[in-house]
Amino acid sequence: MAMPQNSTRENGFCFTQPLDFSCASPHAGEAFGAMSARDGCSTPLSNGITSSEAASPSDSCAQPLCTPTLAEEETPFEEGIKYVSAEGEDLACGWGGFTPGCLQLCNTSKGVLFFLCVASFLQGMTVNGFINTVITSIERRFDLRSYQSGLIASSYDIAACACLTFVSYFGGNGHKPRWLGWGVLLMGLGSLLFALPHFTTGHYEARLAAQVGVCGGNQSLPCSQAASSLSGYRFVFMLGQFLHGMGATPLYTLGVTYLDENVKTNYSPVYIAVFYTAAILGPAAGYLVGGMFLNIYTEIGREIDIAPENTLWVGAWWIGFLGAGAASLLISIPILGYPQRLPGSQRYIVMRVSEAHQLKDGSHQKASDPDFGKTVKDLPRSVLLLLKNPTFIFLCLAGATEATLIAGMSTFGPKFLESQFSLSASEAATFFGYLVVPAGGGGTFLGGFLVNKFKLRCSGIIKLCLLCTVFSLLAIFVFFIHCPNMPMAGVTQMYDGSALPGGRLNLTGACNAQCGCLQETYSPVCGTDDIMYYSPCHAGCKRVSENLRNGKKVYHECSCVDKALLPGSGKAEAGKCTSSCVKKPLLLCFMFVVILFTFLSSIPALTATLRCVSDRQRSFALGIQWIVVRTLGGIPGPIAFGSMIDKSCLLWQDQCGEQGSCYVYQNSAMSRYTLIAGLVYKVLGTTFFIVACLLYKPPPAESAPGSLDASENGTSDLQEHKPSLPAEEDI
Repeated sequence: MAMPQNSTRENGFCFTQPLDFSCASPHAGEAFGAMSARDGCSTPLSNGITSSEAASPSDSCAQPLCTPTLAEEETPFEEGIKYVSAEGEDLACGWGGFTPGCLQLCNTSKGVLFFLCVASFLQGMTVNGFINTVITSIERRFDLRSYQSGLIASSYDIAACACLTFVSYFGGNGHKPRWLGWGVLLMGLGSLLFALPHFTTGHYEARLAAQVGVCGGNQSLPCSQAASSLSGYRFVFMLGQFLHGMGATPLYTLGVTYLDENVKTNYSPVYIAVFYTAAILGPAAGYLVGGMFLNIYTEIGREIDIAPENTLWVGAWWIGFLGAGAASLLISIPILGYPQRLPGSQRYIVMRVSEAHQLKDGSHQKASDPDFGKTVKDLPRSVLLLLKNPTFIFLCLAGATEATLIAGMSTFGPKFLESQFSLSASEAATFFGYLVVPAGGGGTFLGGFLVNKFKLRCSGIIKLCLLCTVFSLLAIFVFFIHCPNMPMAGVTQMYDGSALPGGRLNLTGACNAQCGCLQETYSPVCGTDDIMYYSPCHAGCKRVSENLRNGKKVYHECSCVDKALLPGSGKAEAGKCTSSCVKKPLLLCFMFVVILFTFLSSIPALTATLRCVSDRQRSFALGIQWIVVRTLGGIPGPIAFGSMIDKSCLLWQDQCGEQGSCYVYQNSAMSRYTLIAGLVYKVLGTTFFIVACLLYKPPPAESAPGSLDASENGTSDLQEHKPSLPAEEDI
């Protein structure tokens, strides 16, 4: 049989035809092994196939996997080894026949990693950043209730669950970059659709406290003005989220396996870690950028008489979605141009050592069939093989518990900070972004780095996940600590400073009984006595002016503000009182630790999932894992956290007798419920990792002669027992 021929395109980029040993005869391994012994350039691997120690096709286009000596140059290969022609398989980067030479500079694993990182960054920034940041503004602008905004957030996961099986099964055996490119394009369309309601509704008119909130002013506010039919726009937001979910489905299943297939096994965790770090930095950027946009009034160009600190303020929530949508449409173009596999990737497939969990009945070997998984009739058998893999099942369950916490905290983390530290919505979002950038992004990258640094095998990786979960479990006890609520007249105490009888709200006191204040007009002010009031009217204020230093409104002649404390007092300033909680540094420090160790286990857990299943099932396994994670974690997580946080509400919005969103939370109850949820899910996650570690059964040592015998701590690496390969272009 002739040696594989090299194909050189017009652009000067060379490719070597791939080797396929899937149809080799039973003697193929022996034949190739005998040849290797003669020329001394190969090392046997677990499947009996040899790997080259010479320069690879990507290093020199003209070199085969194993270069024979001069005396053997004319020696034909032994029978049983099949060479599949790459004729008709285009490995050039481009669109159809348009494959210019300049594009081939990006036709590497680094090029793919860059574009996938940009796509995951945009996805994270949009879905987990912008949406969580602007959810309060959207509720206020479109008169949505909490459960309706919860449905908007969950629509992303619902769409992803509906598509995961189809995409991961057929996309895993298809042209992955095309699935990825069209998915990113769908995400872009979803972002543009999400911003559409801003342009199809009328101008936002805030009910200004300066007009209707001062004692003795015009307090008429007919309910017909307060009521609105804008809540129907929630279906547009849900559709936008559906498109986000459909588009992101290939990204975290096919994108991960495409990277894993095109780099060396021990470099794979680093590549995946970089990819997921971009996905974590996306939400952090979303919180920071989204917080900045919320300081711009939603009706750009119109002058408004209220500040961002006012609860009636609605920021420019829609700008981020327009930018992210346009960027997603642009980034989908280069991704669509990548080939089904990168040039030179075949050698990594040949070198790969299986670490798949060994089933007692040996049914895991069915997945090694090259024709397995190409038709719909193999789908039930694929699912059954995964369900019979206990390590995979418990890794999925552990991922679901972690996803519940991540989804809950990412949705309500800014709200937690806003309540505990008495911040505005934009300040809380920016603050939370500062926490997530180093903790989430750093933890994600560090997890992949540790797997590569210590050359961890599958069992060692699971032990690392267990260690991280235990550390975050210990750190979560910080939620025993909470900052006290800022005193608020009529909500946390009576107007004279005494306790509320029976804990019931009483916004009317002797000092404001003649003002006729409306409960619909919530615009908190901070008196010079450091007590918050529901509105200037409820503080008994009669005049208003503007502070030239900070632009905030200052109210005078406030009859409810204690004038005995300071001479010349009886004033109040618009906005919440500033919290001086001494526990703030400790609370933030331990929240950082919880986020760090939670994300530190994410890449190792993903790598363990890829290792514990057979190569042909990796994309499908990730798809099934994402279904479990989203169904048990991503979808119920925000709903469960939202329900618990709502139990700690002290003051609800009143819209003409109908209950709206929560204005004031009880900080101690909020911390207590967060602690309970965190403990339950962290204990479950620890248990699942322990069971996964105990039940994992690696391949027997004799079936993997080319790999290191696993050490007691589960660390080993393919490269340690053989000479190192020449420097490669992958890292």
